[in-house]
Amino acid sequence: MEDKISIRSIREGLENREFSAQEIARVFLSKISEREKDVHAFLTVTEELALSEAAALDAAIANKEPLPLLAAVPCAIKDCILVEGIACTAGSKMLESYVAPMDATVVARLKEKGALLVGKTNMDEFAMGASTENSAFGPTRNPHDTSRVPGGSSGGSAAAVGAKESLVSLGSDTGGSIRLPASFCGVVGLKPTYGAVSRSGLIALASSLDQIGPFASTIEDTERVFEAICGKDPLDATSVEYEYPSEREQSVKGMRIGIPKEYFAKGLDAEIQSRVSDTLSELEKQGALLQEITLPHTEYALSTYYIINTSEASANLARYDGLRFGSKGKEPQGNLLDWYLSVRGEGFGSEVKRRIMLGTYALSAGYYEAYYIKALKIRALLLRDFQQAFEQVDLIAGPVSPVLPFRIGERVKDPLAMYLVDVYTVPVNLAGLPALAVPVGTSSAGLPIGMQFIAPAFQEHVAFRAGKAVELLHGRNS
Repeated sequence: MEDKISIRSIREGLENREFSAQEIARVFLSKISEREKDVHAFLTVTEELALSEAAALDAAIANKEPLPLLAAVPCAIKDCILVEGIACTAGSKMLESYVAPMDATVVARLKEKGALLVGKTNMDEFAMGASTENSAFGPTRNPHDTSRVPGGSSGGSAAAVGAKESLVSLGSDTGGSIRLPASFCGVVGLKPTYGAVSRSGLIALASSLDQIGPFASTIEDTERVFEAICGKDPLDATSVEYEYPSEREQSVKGMRIGIPKEYFAKGLDAEIQSRVSDTLSELEKQGALLQEITLPHTEYALSTYYIINTSEASANLARYDGLRFGSKGKEPQGNLLDWYLSVRGEGFGSEVKRRIMLGTYALSAGYYEAYYIKALKIRALLLRDFQQAFEQVDLIAGPVSPVLPFRIGERVKDPLAMYLVDVYTVPVNLAGLPALAVPVGTSSAGLPIGMQFIAPAFQEHVAFRAGKAVELLHGRNS
C-alpha cells in the first residue's frame, strides 16, 4: 500500500485489487493504536464498526458492485455528531453515559458513500473552546508538537487527520472550530455555508452559527467529503437544496482576491503575516488580482459573536438539567426542589457554566435590548460588509489565527486571551459564509501556519479553487 494515501488512491487500489477495504481499516486502526498515547485525538475507537463496514464493502466488491464515492475511506467523527449505537459525550461528563439512538444525517450519508467510521474524536466540552483543553476527558495534543494545543473545539478531528490516524474527519464550526484546528494541525478544513450541510444529529451549541464540515490532508479529499455530505435534508429546516457544481474553473487567473486591512492589523504574529503575504504574492504571480478592501465592523465581531453564542448556548443547554442527563443512578435527597438544585449543572465544566451565565444575563429582562438585540443589529452590519466587499472581489483572503499554536495550559486561565484567538474566524459564522483553511507552511519553530479563503454564500468551489493553487505552491496536492 502506498505511503501517500488519498481518497483517489484508495479507490484505484480497490479497483485494481491491490488491497482490501479491511486492510485499509486495519492500517488506520493500527496507526490510532500507535499514536493515541501521545495525541489523544479519540474518545472512542470504533474498531468493530469499521471492520464490519469494511467487510461489507469487500463483499460488495467481490460481487462486482460499483464502488461508492468514499469507498473504504477511514473517517473520524467529532463527538458531538451522533453515530448510532456509539457513545456521544460532546466532551462532557453530563453526557458520559449517553449512547446515540440514530445516525446524524451527515453520518448516514458517509455510510451510504462507503466511508469507514474509525472513531469519535475529542473536543472542547459542548464545543466551547479554542484549544480542546476544555474536554472533560483530558486535552488533545498537537501532532506536530505534543506540548502544544491542536486548536478547538474540533481539535480531536484535526489532530486525527494531522497524525494520520484517519484520512478524513468531520468537525463542527461555530466561530472557527474547524478552521482554527486545521490551521494549528497543518491540515485542510472547510466551514461550509450555513444551510449547505444538515445539522440534524449535531448536539447544538449556537444554532444560528453551527455548521458541520470536513477535514482532510488535501483540498481534493476535503472537496469530495463536502460533496458527499452537502444538500437538503428534510430533518433540518435550515438546510437548502444544494447541488455541488461538477465543472469548475481550476486556475486563479483573473480571480479578484480581497485583502481586508482589518485582518493585518496590530496583534498578528509576524511569521503568520509573512507566510500569508508571501502566498498571496505567489497567487498574484499566477494571475490573481489582489485588492485591499475594508470590513469596517470587524472590530465589533468578537463581542457580537460572544453575546449571540452565549445567549443561544444558554437556551440550547437548558435541557441538560441534571434530571434527564448527568444524574443517573443518583437517589433523590430531600424534596424535589432541593434535589433538583443539587444536581442541576453538576456535570458541566467551568467554561460551559461561564457561557450559560453570560448568555442568561444577556437575555434577561433589562439587558435583552442592551446586549442581545444590539448584537443582532451589528451582525446584520457585518453581513452587509461582506456583501459590499463581494461586489468588488470574488474571494477574501487572510490569516486564520493571530497566533501560532500555543502551549497547553498557556491560556486556560485567561478566557479573554482564549477568545481573542477567534478574532479572524467569527465574522464568517455571523455572516453564514463558507471559509476554507489551507496550510501555507511552518514557522521557524516548525509550527503549522494556515490561511483562510472566505467565499460568497454557496460558492465553496471558489474557495477550493484558490486552495488548490496554494496547495500546488507548497507541493502538498495528491
